[in-house]
Amino acid sequence: MRLVSFSRRGASERALGASVGDRILDLSVAAEALAPGLDERGRLRTLDGLIQDWEQGLPLARTVTDRAAEAKGATLEKLAPAFHLATQVTLHPPVSRPGAFRDFYGFEAHVKNARARRGLPVPSEWYEFPAFYFSNPGAFIGDGAAMKKPAWTEALDYELEIACVIGVRARDVAPDRWRSVVAGFTILNDWSARDVQRREMAIGLGPAKGKDFATSLGPALVTLDELEPSRRGDHYDLAMEARVDGATLSRGNVKDLHYTFGQMIARASQDVYLFPGDVIGSGTVGTGCLLELGPEAHPWLQPGDEVALEIERLGTLTNTVV
Repeated sequence: MRLVSFSRRGASERALGASVGDRILDLSVAAEALAPGLDERGRLRTLDGLIQDWEQGLPLARTVTDRAAEAKGATLEKLAPAFHLATQVTLHPPVSRPGAFRDFYGFEAHVKNARARRGLPVPSEWYEFPAFYFSNPGAFIGDGAAMKKPAWTEALDYELEIACVIGVRARDVAPDRWRSVVAGFTILNDWSARDVQRREMAIGLGPAKGKDFATSLGPALVTLDELEPSRRGDHYDLAMEARVDGATLSRGNVKDLHYTFGQMIARASQDVYLFPGDVIGSGTVGTGCLLELGPEAHPWLQPGDEVALEIERLGTLTNTVV
């Protein structure tokens, strides 16, 4: 399934939707139209709520979506208020405020390229375990939202990443069990202020302020079954691309991850609980940011720049810097 958090244009209340062709199906409204009381526990009201009750809620969401997609005659007429054109809704991050956001450093090419720009080798410790940092769970924005450039940076950068959302409470997850705790995947843009990041990490801490002002997530939460044709063991063969103002700057593939999501989730859950809604990012794909590409490819981002990140089967996440 392709699940979205959306609101109708002009409305503030968020709803849970499923992509059906070029339309968004409001699952709560559809459930009521199909059978009053079908969603008596309100599992289908919001995507945040569905993730919190994933094991019970996902089968219900599938049932409603399948029945709505097959509806005809009078039933289809009753469902009309539940369908919205994708162009007539505002999308929000699949998770509005996760309990935790861990971003890993999983692509070897990115590590090599970024450190080579500073004349540094890859530290041997990087090969010993998957490393991550915690970022701000209160700074997520969705597809189509404006990204406000902080006044205190002159080195604004994008980062092309894939992320998973945790669907069940779990601790000490074995690397080969990771799929049982993941709700789905989405696209992540870990916006970065490189000048600030460089200075604070010279102290031996961070990244912090160089990262915590905005993170884009979306456009949809795509369940694992949708990605099965592209799965190769614990890797996924999914093309990745980043464009600025329509010009392609970055290309990569999810399969190039050095550390699998199984290894990253095992590390993240070691001796601690992961909770439904927690977000785990892959880290930047090789060539997936301006820091790697250098000023010869494109200057640091400025207001007016449109950044579009695309990952095969996941869609396109677009934001404009303001």
